[in-house]
Amino acid sequence: MAPADPLGWMWSDACDMLERAERLRRQFFQLRSERGQSLPAWEPPVDVFESETALVILVALPGVEPVDVGVLIEGETVIVSGSRALPTMADGFLIHRLEIPHGRFERRLRLHRRGDWN
Repeated sequence: MAPADPLGWMWSDACDMLERAERLRRQFFQLRSERGQSLPAWEPPVDVFESETALVILVALPGVEPVDVGVLIEGETVIVSGSRALPTMADGFLIHRLEIPHGRFERRLRLHRRGDWN
């Protein structure tokens, strides 16, 4: 049965999708301390590419200086960690919205055998 008001129905669905996306964004950038761990940290998104001879891990860290990033390999785990500072303009300004995660970050990736990256 078709809805009586298709524009209202479409608008309602679009608003529902936006709300779900916002919940996922908040969950993704949630501080680890809020998840029951002691150190505050957010996790940057990564892309992993593999060829016959290389494994490439791209970590999305716009605005983070390379000197503020560390990479460590512990056994079968790659750990990318560091910190993103608030922009200097934040001093003396009234902040109305902060959606870009700042502060300490850490991303752990377990290394897999070739072809096991599902």
